[in-house]
Amino acid sequence: MNVLVVKNLSKTYGSGETKVEALKDVSFSVSKGEFVVITGPSGSGKTTLLNLIGGLDVPTSGKVFIDGKNIFTMKESELTVFRRRNIGFIFQAYNLVPELNVEENVVLPMLLDYRKPDEKYINELLDILGLAERKHHLPNQLSGGQQQRVAIARALATKPAIILADEPTGNLDSKNSKDVINLLKMCVERYKQTLIMITHNQNFMSYADRVFYIEDGILTELGGRQK
Repeated sequence: MNVLVVKNLSKTYGSGETKVEALKDVSFSVSKGEFVVITGPSGSGKTTLLNLIGGLDVPTSGKVFIDGKNIFTMKESELTVFRRRNIGFIFQAYNLVPELNVEENVVLPMLLDYRKPDEKYINELLDILGLAERKHHLPNQLSGGQQQRVAIARALATKPAIILADEPTGNLDSKNSKDVINLLKMCVERYKQTLIMITHNQNFMSYADRVFYIEDGILTELGGRQK
């Protein structure tokens, strides 16, 4: 079953001499439970692609289906709710709310959606990610690696159809980067999540079920399972 289908996706910025084709007729699909890595040089279109899949930007042409729904036919209010319930985001900069503690940051997406958090599931997530004893700590009381673990827990908390991770280890040293990727992979396998991750780190290709390379807005699959 394909949880994500991208069809003929293109994105152009500007016009005339300032026209930039960030994405050029990109098409691919991702099955439920797959761990997909997208790599490529800076300015190649990676983040643009991830933003379009997440409904954070609008394409010049093309379609994105998540769980069979074309996200670009939705009204903005409908898309906001759909995104909150079906897409988990993990950013390089963590994007935690500084005034909220670990547990409050994790359950925030559900509270914004007027849903009661599943306390048993949240506590399980915090335990797996080594945050159980830090649940009442504020972000500034945590290391960078711990903050990224909170971001992972937050992305998983709503049990979304798909998780989008944009350079999730970009601000971490090599040890913390490896720890975070191992934990992320363990969590998505445990909860049968689908993950699409952007990374420059060649060492993380071996973690993926499939690897795509993008350059000048053109996406190419590098082959099947990279293990």
